[in-house]
Amino acid sequence: MRELSDTWRREAPRIIGALTRLVRDVSLAEELAQDTLVAALEQWPRDGVPQNPGAWLMAAAKHRAIDLLRRGALISDKHALLANESAPSPDLDPDDLVGDDVLRLVFIACHPLLSPEGRVALTLRLVGGLTTQEIARAFLVPEPTIAQRIVRAKKTLSEARVPFALPDGDALAERLGSVLGVVYLVFNEGYSATVGDDLLRPALCDEALRLGRLLAKVDPGEPEVHALLALMELQSSRTAARIDATGAPVTLPE
Repeated sequence: MRELSDTWRREAPRIIGALTRLVRDVSLAEELAQDTLVAALEQWPRDGVPQNPGAWLMAAAKHRAIDLLRRGALISDKHALLANESAPSPDLDPDDLVGDDVLRLVFIACHPLLSPEGRVALTLRLVGGLTTQEIARAFLVPEPTIAQRIVRAKKTLSEARVPFALPDGDALAERLGSVLGVVYLVFNEGYSATVGDDLLRPALCDEALRLGRLLAKVDPGEPEVHALLALMELQSSRTAARIDATGAPVTLPE
């Protein structure tokens, strides 16, 4: 289903981020997200596409996480959280850095415990929504190598019990360079896609811009944050002129 595919690419980072906040394990969160996608593949063709596909996926994913927590030993510490997550909530402000699960997910994926290669692969997987095959093709390395990097990175984060929170002070400064790097990689994949039939993946550009604006709020005194944001804004301003009505690239002379 094309609509499910498009919705999943758009919503997956937020879903995985929300699940990571609940279960405190990136690997488990991704598994629950994939289970939710399978459920949608089974139910939507039979019952029809929900009126709000993104909200359906998020609610279904949270219900799976809550059921898992209720069956596990973690339940003793989760009563208040479960009550909060079970209740209907208004749409989040897209510029709310305190409540932004995707931004926290980026900082986790860029933890200094991980190798630079692991940070890039994990971020493109979780935040960029790229498959292992797509990441391998983009970096011209064997697919098993990328798969090992992602598995190793998730295992490292799980074993270290890295908190799902925005760092501050020295910890923020330590991770910021890596975060800026991977945000720009996400933007580049949207601006000049290395996989698929389309030249552009605008949703990735938009998400990178959104994260860049949030980073400018997190660390407003850091020049590199504003420099990256300005560069992405400038490049993004040309997006509409880069392809014609059929999606074909428009060359510079034209």
